[in-house]
Amino acid sequence: MVDGKRLLIIGGGLAGSEAAWQAASRGIAVTLYEMKPQRFSAAHCSPLLGELVCSNSLKSEALDTGPGLLKEELRRLGSLIIHAAEESRVPAGSALAVDRDVFSRLITEALESRAGIEVIREEVTVVPERDTIIIATGPLTSDALAEAIGELTQRRSLAFYDAISPIVTADSINFEVAFKGSRYNKGGADYVNCPLSEEEYYHFVKAVRDGSKVPLRAFEKIAPFEGCLPIEDLVERGNNTLAFGPMKPVGLLDPRTNERPFAVVQLRQENKEATLYNLVGFQTKLTYPEQDRIFRLIPGLEQAEFVRHGSLHRNTFIDAPRLLRSTLQLTKDPRIFFAGQITGVEGYMESTAMGLVAGINAARALNNEAILPPPHTTALGALLGHIQNTYAPRYEPMNINFGLLPPLERVARKQDKRGLMVERALRDLACWKEALG
Repeated sequence: MVDGKRLLIIGGGLAGSEAAWQAASRGIAVTLYEMKPQRFSAAHCSPLLGELVCSNSLKSEALDTGPGLLKEELRRLGSLIIHAAEESRVPAGSALAVDRDVFSRLITEALESRAGIEVIREEVTVVPERDTIIIATGPLTSDALAEAIGELTQRRSLAFYDAISPIVTADSINFEVAFKGSRYNKGGADYVNCPLSEEEYYHFVKAVRDGSKVPLRAFEKIAPFEGCLPIEDLVERGNNTLAFGPMKPVGLLDPRTNERPFAVVQLRQENKEATLYNLVGFQTKLTYPEQDRIFRLIPGLEQAEFVRHGSLHRNTFIDAPRLLRSTLQLTKDPRIFFAGQITGVEGYMESTAMGLVAGINAARALNNEAILPPPHTTALGALLGHIQNTYAPRYEPMNINFGLLPPLERVARKQDKRGLMVERALRDLACWKEALG
């Protein structure tokens, strides 16, 4: 260990555990604080580190998927979480699924037995004013610490109840039906519009009303703002509520008919590269399979590729684009790093990835080495790019997907695209790994 250089990590979930492992592997003495079993959040029940709450699936391992590419990058960088997952895996087809208890036990044993890592089981309620710190407390940060983080960040978008609309890839939109334009031609062709006839609209409304919904857990039963109501709640107010709300067609003409549609679904550009589009006002509690089925009833979205589904759930995350550097350091206090879902990434592996980057970066800072962010062409770099995305008017959590990676300069055939992006990502990752030493 490097004398006099200690890193404090708050939170023993996937991000905090990965950050501790990476920093210790680079000669840094780590103190990892975890409030369990002294205190449990409403969703946790195990005293083990790295507890999985919602699912035992870590998603696809196929390299032509965003989750698969991210896992391969983590694997090549010596991720503790990936190693534990592979040691505790259970059959799940092309997905990586684990025995939750074995998975968490392997992580706990590895950290508690690792030289240079001290695990302290107590709640942290204030952000320490000294030392280099990684805050990795996840979407269920305790109220006291959330209050302290809110003061630290001037309460800038420290969300506690998150209403999220789905996002689709641009190249999966059918532009023979959908058209670009703004209401009354104000603001240019800023939106993609999917027009619905009266019959299509009422068929869609019935599908939303009858679709299966995800029940909120007890600690999530908080009334969302009126402007963030799920579409199924709006439908319950009457068949025409959506047509006078997020699907109102006023000020728009369908260029195919030169008439106003009965209703319209608007999609807003989500990133500067225009590879992703957000379904405006479509926050929902519909299950993911139901979203796939029902939202593909919308003309122009028949073959939509959903890179993020809509949701409504308890969450805590900061306004990272305005608060963090690309290194995950707090701009106003660079000794403080953030990692995991609190940065605005969504998912187990995405949280792990930000823990890995934060651990490496904090170790390099303590070792007086230059911090080298991963290339934006990698899955790791793409997630950091999302955290730095100031283009979207409202910052929202995101899973890894190919739409976050920069487009290729040229692709001979559309079917070659993902394979070439994977080759580029792994090639650039190898160069970054070598530069890290």
